[in-house]
Amino acid sequence: MAEFLSQFRNFGILSAIDIIVVTLVFYQFYMLIKRTRAVQLVKGVMVLLIVSLFAKYFQLKALSWLLDKLLQMFVIAIPVVFQPELRKALEQLGRGSFFTRHPLAPGEDNLEQVVEELVRCTQVLSKNRIGALIVIERKTGVQDFVETGIKIDGMVSSEFLVNIFIPNTPLHDGAVIIRQDRVAAAGCFLPLSVNPNIQKDLGTRHRAALGLTEITDSLAIVVSEETGAISVGIDGTLTRFMDDKMLRELLLRELEIKSTSLSMIPFWRW
Repeated sequence: MAEFLSQFRNFGILSAIDIIVVTLVFYQFYMLIKRTRAVQLVKGVMVLLIVSLFAKYFQLKALSWLLDKLLQMFVIAIPVVFQPELRKALEQLGRGSFFTRHPLAPGEDNLEQVVEELVRCTQVLSKNRIGALIVIERKTGVQDFVETGIKIDGMVSSEFLVNIFIPNTPLHDGAVIIRQDRVAAAGCFLPLSVNPNIQKDLGTRHRAALGLTEITDSLAIVVSEETGAISVGIDGTLTRFMDDKMLRELLLRELEIKSTSLSMIPFWRW
């Protein structure tokens, strides 16, 4: 106790400044990766660290040895995995904008209203055979792909979405990304699926929807320009030829997970 008090007395202004600066650096880095897939990687590394501590505490030698080797490998792998985030941080540092305030994320509005707007939009696009690709972000952030398009931050409405996809307009040729109850960006580029078993009649929009849902938990709604058929991509699979009722039920069922409180989710799922 005396030793702790003596160390506490040595805690001065410089130590406080040191802690504040380190906290700000970690906070800014977290904000950089907050809405990207890197968050899931950070969670995985944290789980390995916790398991490693438990293994050492309970003297599980084989497990401790294995985890130590994995963590040593991550020292080299982490800079490679987080290369985009580190590059972005250095660019912001060079521009003098690293220590900036970040806007608060918009609150989740009426889920049913957002779904109704999406259903109305897809019905209009399908009737007029206007091609479209709409991505709905869930737990895995897609900020990397938002950065490839034009940021909008507008309310979700069927009229607004239909206007975006009107042919020969500046934003019609990319994907729209919806985050909570907002249109985050339009004209976004998505990765194409490399699955060799995809049907040959599927176009670029369908392949992009599959490509994104293979690496994230996002939902992708596709309207075919040739046939007007509505498809939904989830977890790397495509459900085709959906009507308004099927689409509404699917969206409500899948997006309900997003609005469920943490207290209602089983511990192992969390």
